[in-house]
Amino acid sequence: MEQRIQDRSVGDLLRSLADDVIRLIRDEIALARAEAGDKLHQMVMAVVSIVGGSLVAFAALLVLLFALVFGLANHMPLWLAALIVGGVVAIIGMVMVKAGASALSATSLAPDRTARNLRKDMDLVKEQVS
Repeated sequence: MEQRIQDRSVGDLLRSLADDVIRLIRDEIALARAEAGDKLHQMVMAVVSIVGGSLVAFAALLVLLFALVFGLANHMPLWLAALIVGGVVAIIGMVMVKAGASALSATSLAPDRTARNLRKDMDLVKEQVS
């Protein structure tokens, strides 16, 4: 059974405090590692979105070139049909690239849980010291 705090020596209390601080640091490092893994996955998915958007934008260029050479619209001039098809595909590509870029923003990659836990730990330490 653990001794009451009043019955423990200063050395015992300091050793216990040091052990608690070491355990706390280890736990925070483990949390930071886990969160870094989550953020890495998020970053990879954002890069995939950017690459996908870039491929769609490239497809828009191909459609524009193909439309210039091949397509002849029945109800409008060839240039207008190519402009409409290429414009729509280009807009889709831009939306995908912007979505991926926003997922890579600094705020979405910040280690929120680790920062929140560190604040709670600091508050607990302050409370215990007071």
